[in-house]
Amino acid sequence: MCLKNTCRKPSKTTSNRQTGKIKVHHMWLAVDPGLAIQPTNVLAQLEGAAVFGLSVALLEELTIQNGAPVQSYFHDYQVLRMSEMPEIHTKLVQSDAAPTGMGEIGVLPVAPAIANAIFQLTGKRLRSLPMSPQRVKSALT
Repeated sequence: MCLKNTCRKPSKTTSNRQTGKIKVHHMWLAVDPGLAIQPTNVLAQLEGAAVFGLSVALLEELTIQNGAPVQSYFHDYQVLRMSEMPEIHTKLVQSDAAPTGMGEIGVLPVAPAIANAIFQLTGKRLRSLPMSPQRVKSALT
């Protein structure tokens, strides 16, 4: 089954050149899932996917040692906290197309949107996830 929905995601992002920390201030998401049977749920799914995508793009990293994960719980596996969340703006583009699945389509464009924003700020491309402060500082030197 091919899902023919479309999602666009620009972001307003800054980076501290000395610490390498990326801060996403705003994220805008628009999706065209075809006919939205439950529009409120579609927007909630889109926002939740953006939260997950932000965490993956900026923090989440699983370290394997001797064939097993080093991280065991949230005290040593970082995820984005509510205090670090940007303002997320969602928009549903209604069309006459047949309904499609939403799934996690909002996750996919997050990292490229942030990477493009950092490229616009610095002229440097980030090509690995997560976009950790260490990777940002390394790319800027």
